[in-house]
Order: sequence, then structure tokens, then C-alpha cells
Amino acid sequence: MARTALVAYATTYGSTREVAEAIASTLRAVGVDVEVMPARDVKRLDGYSAVVLGAPLIIHKLQKDARNFLSRHQKTLKDLPVAVFVLGPCKEPRDEAEWHDCREQFDKVLAEVGWLKPVAAELLGGRFDPALLKFPLNKMAGSEPASDARDWSAIEAWATGLPAQLGLAS
Repeated sequence: MARTALVAYATTYGSTREVAEAIASTLRAVGVDVEVMPARDVKRLDGYSAVVLGAPLIIHKLQKDARNFLSRHQKTLKDLPVAVFVLGPCKEPRDEAEWHDCREQFDKVLAEVGWLKPVAAELLGGRFDPALLKFPLNKMAGSEPASDARDWSAIEAWATGLPAQLGLAS
């Protein structure tokens, strides 16, 4: 029987979707069957052997579709291997204090869903484009310039290790 992983993502402006697709592509390249889907569209987890959930951290919280996904699928997720990634810092060059703060926020988010025991939890760089922001974030952004701190090599490296962590390795 094929072992299929779900890569579910929550996104507001598309950046997390792009990362989720890159993770899925890497998993496929190492032989894992993968489906990619917005977290809000996932109705059931039947047929999946593992789940990767991605979301941006927005004002110290997971994006709402990710929070709803976790709540909706709590019972099933307790019995599946789960990996979680969040997109956090957006500034280039890398600001170590910002990364440390985002990691602390991510750890607090995971502690709030203490029932979830991810086999991997990764903080990744995010993208910031003030032209895409909606209220109230557009009022809070000030005059910050657009930036992209996504490190595609680091994303690929993290995804390459997931099959073993999720129990999907051949």
C-alpha cells in the first residue's frame, strides 16, 4: 500500500503555499507520494500516513486556517506523524534577534497545542510585501520595504530529512 503524505498549508498572501509546494516537490523527488492542499480545504485525513502543516506566524499566532485545521483534526493528528513549519522573519540580511524572537513565539504556539507532538518543527524565513497587506497589517507595516528571507536550500534540506522523521522512508 502506498504511503501518502499531506502537505497542508495556511497562507494569507501566497508565500506559505510556495514553500509548501517546494516541500512537496522535494518529498516527491525522494519517492514519497504527496498531496498539497490549503488547510482550510482539508475535510478528512483518511488515507494519509503523515501530515506536514505549514503556516505563517502573524502577530504571535499561527494564521487562522492553520489553527482551525489543528482544532478540526485534533483527534486524527494525535495518531499521525506530523511535521510543522512556520514562516517567520522576513528581513534580509538575517537579524538574529528577530529569528530568536520568532523561535520563541513558535515554541509558545506549539505549547498552546500541547496535544500535538510534531516529529519536526521548523522556523523558516518568510516574505514581506507591503503592497499585499490588508487591514490592520497594512497600518502596522509603516514604511518597511519588501523583502524575502526564504532560504530555498534550507527548505529543501529540511524537506529531504522529513521522510525518515515521518516514517515514510523506503
